[in-house]
Amino acid sequence: MTKFSKFLIPIILVLFVWANADCARAMKEDSPMAPNFSLKDLSGNEVSLSDFEGKVLFLNFWATWCPPCRAEIPDFIEVYDKYKDMGLAILGISVDQMSAKRVGEFAERLKMNYPVAMATRKLFQDYPAPGAIPTTLVIDGSGKIRHKKVGMMSKQELIDLFLKLKN
Repeated sequence: MTKFSKFLIPIILVLFVWANADCARAMKEDSPMAPNFSLKDLSGNEVSLSDFEGKVLFLNFWATWCPPCRAEIPDFIEVYDKYKDMGLAILGISVDQMSAKRVGEFAERLKMNYPVAMATRKLFQDYPAPGAIPTTLVIDGSGKIRHKKVGMMSKQELIDLFLKLKN
């Protein structure tokens, strides 16, 4: 065994254990309830947490100017398209300081197929502003926050979390 292998194998094992522990924490039954919210999506429709009851909701805080946010959107689109009929829901929350019309034009250009709403002051009172974006909260069908991901979420993470939390 090379010196490199002796060094690399323990690191891989630690990362594997850490990742599994993180996933276990995400699935805790004593997770906090998500505060209710009421927002208008970019089409002017009212959207609230209760609209997603019984579904696994990915509440994704993002901005048009954020490269990692833009990079994860195609995966969100693909996963939403594939799993929405099985109970997956995504609500994009734009933290942009521009008009909803301009954010809507951006969403249209990227062909975002899930609802998008603008963040409000009230939303940030109930859901503390993420320290970084993208940030995604995963809320189970009973309204509990089961996972928080700061940073870009991969397609496989989306799928794995959904499949573990769906009814």
